[in-house]
Amino acid sequence: MTPPPQGPRGPAAPAGPLAHAFRRRRVGRMADDDGTGGGGAVRVDSWIWSVRLTKTRSQAATACRGGHVRVNGERVKPAQSLRPGDEVRLFHAGHERIVVVSRLIRKRVGAPAAVQCYVDNTPPPPPREFAAPTGVRDRGAGRPTKRDRREMDRLQGRQG
Repeated sequence: MTPPPQGPRGPAAPAGPLAHAFRRRRVGRMADDDGTGGGGAVRVDSWIWSVRLTKTRSQAATACRGGHVRVNGERVKPAQSLRPGDEVRLFHAGHERIVVVSRLIRKRVGAPAAVQCYVDNTPPPPPREFAAPTGVRDRGAGRPTKRDRREMDRLQGRQG
């Protein structure tokens, strides 16, 4: 029995109906180096998920539908196309991420490869001393009463 033919990176690609699937898997998950990706554009929700700005694609699509994603300053739907050079603003998990698309990818990749696909222009978070202090209640004090809530609102500067 003869061993299978070897290519520069392992077994040679099979011929026949499996050849296309084998080549596509082996080529990798990145789009072309010029950023066109062969087809030209990628869906916003898919790209946000691919570069790991959200944990799931459905979270990315929900954020788009909810108006939490802006491309070049305009709200977008999940199927909106992205191009290299677009600025994507995503409000997620309590803060806004501002990234500029440098490379298009279609599939989720590892974190080191994902970071190469965008330029992060997100401003740093404010220092802790500038953040509003949160109220601390004694352990076992139970739920705050209506009076306690009014006092907390008055201390925090919220008038209701």
